[in-house]
Amino acid sequence: MKRILTSGIMALLAIVLAAPAQAQQTSAAKKQFITQLMQRMTLDEKIGQLNLLTSDMDVTGPFVRPGYKKDIEAGLCGSIFNAYTPQYTRKLQEMAMGTRLKIPLLFGYDVIHGHKTIFPIPLGEACTWDLGLMEKSARIAAQEASADGLHWTFSPMVDIARDPRWGRVAEGVGEDTWYGVQVAKAKVKGYQGTDLAANNTILACVKHFALYGAVEAGRDYNVVDMSRRRMMQDYLPPYRSAVDAGVATVMTSFNEVDGIPATGNKWLMTELLRKQWGFKGFVVTDYTAINEMINHGVPKDEYEAAALALNAGVDMDMQGSVFATQLKKLLQDKKITLQLINDAVYRILAAKYDLGLFKDPFKYCDTVRAAKEIMSPENLQAAREIAQRSIVLLKNETQLLPLKKQGSIAVIGALANSQRDVIGNWSAAGDAGKAVSLLQGIQNKLGTAVKVNYAQGAHITSDTGLLKKAMQKQRLEAADTANSAQLLSEAVALAKQSDIVIMALGESQGMTGEAASRSNISIPESQQELLKAVYATGKPVVLVLMNGRPLTLEWEDAHIPSIVETWFLGTEAGNAIADVLFGDYNPAGKITMSFPRNVGQIPIYYNHRTTGRPIDPNNKYSSKYLDVANEPLYPFGYGLSYTKFTYGSLQLSKPQITAAAPLQVSVNVSNTGNYDGEEVVQLYIRDKVGSVTRPVKELKGFKKIFLKKGESQTVTFTISVEDLKFYDKDMRWNYEPGAFTVFVGTNSRDAQGVDFTLN
Repeated sequence: MKRILTSGIMALLAIVLAAPAQAQQTSAAKKQFITQLMQRMTLDEKIGQLNLLTSDMDVTGPFVRPGYKKDIEAGLCGSIFNAYTPQYTRKLQEMAMGTRLKIPLLFGYDVIHGHKTIFPIPLGEACTWDLGLMEKSARIAAQEASADGLHWTFSPMVDIARDPRWGRVAEGVGEDTWYGVQVAKAKVKGYQGTDLAANNTILACVKHFALYGAVEAGRDYNVVDMSRRRMMQDYLPPYRSAVDAGVATVMTSFNEVDGIPATGNKWLMTELLRKQWGFKGFVVTDYTAINEMINHGVPKDEYEAAALALNAGVDMDMQGSVFATQLKKLLQDKKITLQLINDAVYRILAAKYDLGLFKDPFKYCDTVRAAKEIMSPENLQAAREIAQRSIVLLKNETQLLPLKKQGSIAVIGALANSQRDVIGNWSAAGDAGKAVSLLQGIQNKLGTAVKVNYAQGAHITSDTGLLKKAMQKQRLEAADTANSAQLLSEAVALAKQSDIVIMALGESQGMTGEAASRSNISIPESQQELLKAVYATGKPVVLVLMNGRPLTLEWEDAHIPSIVETWFLGTEAGNAIADVLFGDYNPAGKITMSFPRNVGQIPIYYNHRTTGRPIDPNNKYSSKYLDVANEPLYPFGYGLSYTKFTYGSLQLSKPQITAAAPLQVSVNVSNTGNYDGEEVVQLYIRDKVGSVTRPVKELKGFKKIFLKKGESQTVTFTISVEDLKFYDKDMRWNYEPGAFTVFVGTNSRDAQGVDFTLN
């Protein structure tokens, strides 16, 4: 036995020792291959590799513009986005294989929260507080996308966002930096797996680099201005986390950084990203971002814009064709160097090499695999489970939920029977026709045992101007022709005839996401009118929210007994919501972005700094509003359950921490309610005194536990000095001795604290 163990260990050791040598051989082979290929490339062919062009979609499917077809056939286009299906990408790849050097195309697409099987929007999925599930959804998305001819996704978006007026909060994970760091790692790992050469992994692209979530006034494409300290402490860490996780590509943001557009910002792309962080992949612009720098006033024309971008460290131009038209002249004029072009070309060819496209350019064009793997029963089941865990119970007064499977139920609302809305924004390849609406999910759940009636009740909004801007032609046409008063009357009558009313209200998918900022983030007025009319009937009401951002819900919170936040949950939305409403799954989601009481509180986030005059209700001259509470309606980390979790006293292993000896924080959590359930136990730390001001508290850990009713568990966290580091007054990443408080609880507000010191 000893000899067998020894031989096994020796074999394992040989593998471990051989791994670096094998990696070196692979790296050397790649370098040799690409170098020799580039020696054969003309300048035009090199510039072509930096040119990313879009395919188009029509009712008959995807197609490529005639001019772009000529560019592909001439070797003047290296990558295509918005092209998928094995058949179509094979057709395009065959064009590339007909060129002189047979350099394969790279196919990219917006696989944001699933490819064909659509998962919850990222802001919703973040509410699972389950990194394994988030990695799993990215893994499934990569498997489906790669089966559908794709090599590359423009995801994850890791922009920290603290203004819910910005529509793109739907694409990120909310307001917390530490949590964003963890999710970034999980998503990159999910998309890229452990081997990019496998046929079921794809390149990830972290975006938007950088600071895009801090656009002024929450208005998309707007400017950003912040201190270097805030950049480094609060906004840049998730991007850094993705780079450390090995993300293959980075996308530039539309905003400026320190007065210079990000797409032309050399400090950002070269000094920080490549030199300090060690990023080895390639940088792609967002859509026509090089061209749009001209509107910033830096630079003056496309000639200067191309020079600024390439010199800054941008490798690939998305759709703008500025590199294609300007780089040759810039080289002649010595405004750029050939080395810069070569470096960019090398990085792009390296990505294609890593994917194995030079060995088999058609490896992702497998129709048999596509038919087998896309929207498989296993993928749909995973979508349902992740959707269940993304739902947040915001209120459950008198324990109206879970509902009993009896009596009569009215399902009312503009979103109640919508398949398109439940898959949300950025569900690019998703098939709304295969999505499960809330009404269908309830009918699937109850069958014929319970009478389920439906009424639309109201239009999504009576603001036709908003509908036009949200590009919702069908809803605009319906609003122009349907009688709003009749819809309302029918809904009220139905409510009166029913035992329970489930109301599906909120935003349509087109009212959130990119180019969908809103200054008023309440439920639209037409739907509010409906809600108040149904509430006035005296029937018990469950409000099911569908939205891509935190909403202002003061009236709803004050009057409606049960409120369930479901976001846009994806293909299996209706089934997942029904599972929660009827108690087949006990909700455990926790919000990752604070819900303001009104827009006047924005920006609002839990880990703010304190002031010299902190809030004092007895002192007029303290930092507070006169007309509303300072605190959010629902704080970061908040979410209820059908059961009740009771926390014991917080225990520390010792009162002090040192660099050599961390400390343990323990708390006993008991399920004292009537249902089995999950709880997200959250740990926060406050640095009481620092060389610079510090937040009132910061998330530094969490553990998600499952407890049967009556069961208890001791949850233990370990705190080390790494958890106490920040950028000090000299901008060093450091920790400082002093007094701290550790908080543990069910959300950022409801947590108990104990002091400790760092020596």
